[in-house]
Amino acid sequence: MTTYAVTGATGQLGSLAIDALRARGVAPSDVVAIVRDAGKASGLRDGGVDVRVADYADGAAVRAALEGVDRLLLVSGSEVGSRVPQHTTVIEAARDAGVGLIAYTSILRATASGLALAREHVETEKVLAESGVDHILLRNGWYSENYVAALQPTLDGGVLYGAAGDGRVAPAARADYATAAAAAIVDGTPRVYELAGAESLTYDDIAGILAEVSGKPVRYQDLPQTDYAAALAQNGVPAPMNEVLADSDAGVARGELDGDATDLTGLVGDLTPFRDVVRAAL
Repeated sequence: MTTYAVTGATGQLGSLAIDALRARGVAPSDVVAIVRDAGKASGLRDGGVDVRVADYADGAAVRAALEGVDRLLLVSGSEVGSRVPQHTTVIEAARDAGVGLIAYTSILRATASGLALAREHVETEKVLAESGVDHILLRNGWYSENYVAALQPTLDGGVLYGAAGDGRVAPAARADYATAAAAAIVDGTPRVYELAGAESLTYDDIAGILAEVSGKPVRYQDLPQTDYAAALAQNGVPAPMNEVLADSDAGVARGELDGDATDLTGLVGDLTPFRDVVRAAL
């Protein structure tokens, strides 16, 4: 019997990964949900999942939370700029607790990527390589949900803003990445997965799909990277995330979040169409 732990288990990806593990037949009692706030995990606990409290930065707490765990899904932290020390703490705690396999959610083609977001992922991959623990790299591409996070203002204004030029992106639904993570960690083979969606879309394509599904006119307005970062800040996106998002759009312009990787389809099968993600958001 194998015990699986998931960090960030009440977060968007972590919670879906637990659902995906259970869908693959893993018993709730064999799943450990590692959370920062136990109050947010009542649904998991009520479903029979073992909820344990630990912060990414608290090595002793993480070590205790990983007691008896065989395989760990390390969902990358959300605190840009602090993730390398946080991830290192979790990896070292997992090694000390005797975890046999760590699956880590990295970024598409991390070691070749020019995205600012890739830097902490590359450093984390190095820490994993040096840890001596068997590991799986889940190099996730862009989430389809990134384009519907501010859907209502986009529809109200009729404009999708960005800095991607005529570059293409291959997004996939968060649930598909979660399903892939569950499939990979249950299989347990240490390897690198390059995970990208099956659709290759320009931002004009994305604007067209938003318009088609919503029934409202939407066009794409391309901005210089610095102007887009400033616009995001003016609309409430805090630093440094506004700069990171603008930089990521510049990466789309260079083709860094596009590609013909088929690992996601191989793990999941048929992927969720971008249109369906938009429809669900509406």
